[in-house]
Amino acid sequence: MKSWWIRTVNNAMSLELRDIPVPHPGPGQVGIRIHAAALNRGEFIAGHGLHTASSARPAGFEAAGVVTSLGAGVTRWKVGDRVMGRCDGAFAEHGCMTADEVFAAPQRLTWEQAAATTVVFLTVYEAVMAHGRLAAGEWVLVTGISSGVGVAALQVAKALGAKVIGTSGSIEKLERLKALGLDVALHTRKPDFVPAVMQVTQNQGVDLVVNNVGGSVFPACIEAMGFQARLAMVGYVDGQVEAPMDLGALHSKRLQLFGVSNKMRTTAHRIAAAQALERDLLPMVADGRVSPLIDQVFALDDLPTAQQIMQSNQHLGKLVVRVD
Repeated sequence: MKSWWIRTVNNAMSLELRDIPVPHPGPGQVGIRIHAAALNRGEFIAGHGLHTASSARPAGFEAAGVVTSLGAGVTRWKVGDRVMGRCDGAFAEHGCMTADEVFAAPQRLTWEQAAATTVVFLTVYEAVMAHGRLAAGEWVLVTGISSGVGVAALQVAKALGAKVIGTSGSIEKLERLKALGLDVALHTRKPDFVPAVMQVTQNQGVDLVVNNVGGSVFPACIEAMGFQARLAMVGYVDGQVEAPMDLGALHSKRLQLFGVSNKMRTTAHRIAAAQALERDLLPMVADGRVSPLIDQVFALDDLPTAQQIMQSNQHLGKLVVRVD
């Protein structure tokens, strides 16, 4: 079968298409015929730090498809089930998923939407709900709101009854997001948004920040936060993983800062997170309160083109590969 592999070459991510045997599920796994797989910036942008070795590994880690086989001990799923979830080596024709991290794909979702659900909404669940504790009527600032996580954060925040401020370097993308409920659109890639944030919040600051941009805007995010506000550190589009920290603001405003990453998680951690996602957020997806926003769909052979689009930040929402 076709399978894309990825490795770090000269501080960039290099892809290679291989022909490998169809994998068979081990104990506690399900085998699936993959119909779609989604791109995630953390894998394709070297600066995000997910790759430190030069050895190649199967590319992709979320997909949607049909169950074709069951490993030992799997009883929840059956052959023919329509599923979505984490899948190592997702950019391929077949793959295996850990049964406890598999979700039933809602019928209302296309294959492309189902493939783009798990990672972004798990990230947003933790950033906005589990640790961010966003409540109705509160203000949330999302930097880099046109990213997959940014768009999902906007949708979930609006479903919770919150008010959303979003930054982006694209006026066109901000205009499109207003249709999804974006309350305040700030056209900027710079850390110059604090005055506008303070004005719209009547100098109270925001209750939650979802920082998808990185270190270049981190000090401004701290400045824009209100009393007992929370900040989720999600990504580094700017490639800056270090930033100065205003300890006085942290102390006096009683701020809470936390990271959202799967990098050091064990299987037990991932399973617990999957159960929480299924309980608290996926019902919003199933009933239509939130939906993955797909920007472009590519054929499996065109994954390098999709990678280039991601690196150039041309997209709004998610990029997906369709596996026919």
